[in-house]
Formats: sequence, C-alpha cells, structure tokens
Amino acid sequence: MEFANKCNEIFDQTVKIYHVTDDVDAVFNNPFDEGTIESSLARKCWIDAVQWHLEDIIRDEAIDPVKALALKRRIDHSNQDRTDLVEEIDAYFRRQYADVDVAPDATINTESPAWAVDRLSILALKIWHMREQTERSDADAAHIAKCQAKLDVLLEQRIDLTVAINQLLDDIAAGRKFMKVYKQMKMYNDPDTNPVLYAKK
Repeated sequence: MEFANKCNEIFDQTVKIYHVTDDVDAVFNNPFDEGTIESSLARKCWIDAVQWHLEDIIRDEAIDPVKALALKRRIDHSNQDRTDLVEEIDAYFRRQYADVDVAPDATINTESPAWAVDRLSILALKIWHMREQTERSDADAAHIAKCQAKLDVLLEQRIDLTVAINQLLDDIAAGRKFMKVYKQMKMYNDPDTNPVLYAKK
C-alpha cells in the first residue's frame, strides 16, 4: 500500500477511536507499536482530533472567560505538540531517503512531505464532521444538500492530495525531487523571543 493511502486508513481509524468517547480529556490507547511511523501518524491525528473539539468548545459565546483562557493556552500547547510531531514525521522521511542519489536537476517541493501528510489528517476530520452534518435528523433538506456538496468536494480533495503525496514520495525516492526541512521556529512560545515574556525577566 502506498504511504498516503496508509495515512488515510490510520487517520480514519484514529478519528473513529476519538469519537467513541468524544471527550477531549480521553486517554489515547495507540493501537500501533511505539516507535513506528504508524504510531506517530496516529498520535498526530489524535492531537488534531482533540484540538478540533477544543476549537469548538472555545467558540461557545457563553463560555466562562477563565475557562476560555485555559482552553486557549491548551490549544497553544497542542499546536506546539502538533508541530513537533510533524517535524518527527519529516525526520522519518529524511532517514528513509538519506541514501538517495539526487539528480543534478532535482527540484524542491513547496512543502515537506510531513506537512502535506498533516493536511491529510485535517481532511480526515473535516470529512468525518461534514458527513455527520449530512446525517442530522434535526436539519432541513437545504442544510443536508449543502453539506453533501461540501463533503463531495472534501472527498475529491483527499483523492487528489493522496495522489500528490504518493507522487512526491516517488519523486524523492527516485532523486527527481529533494526534501529540505525548515523548523517552524514559533516565537510566541519561546520566552527568549516573545517580547511580552522576556520583558518580565
């Protein structure tokens, strides 16, 4: 099975596991062996699933401001975990293709393989929740039709992205493209680069 197709299977499985409890505080029992790429992909999608629902909760207009601030900080922490995991997945790809003979005319892609895979994880969540909207018994026919049209687009988008990722990995393996990874270097979480934080030192 090609890599991106495997990602879709793992992401769909993880989204389904999340929705068994539908609880942002649930503990994830990763079905894959620790240290494997499958385990990293599942953890990545679990982080995305929890964050998706935290973003829903924080948009409640009646939310207590203290709770909202705690959620905002939790979302910030989740974003950092997500970034760290994407970089971990890119490290896997770099190891996979470390011995490839890169062609002199090889080109670079607009994003690293793992950031493209990140988009597949988010698509799995969009598809799950848009499908949920098409199955609502309390919504009118217009809402169902609108959401079905969006679901069709999301499914097509996943097919296209899956093909594109597989082609990118084939190109990297053949030396037609090369990957370069730039760390995200987020400044707001760093007490040495966020002026609000370092001003308090």
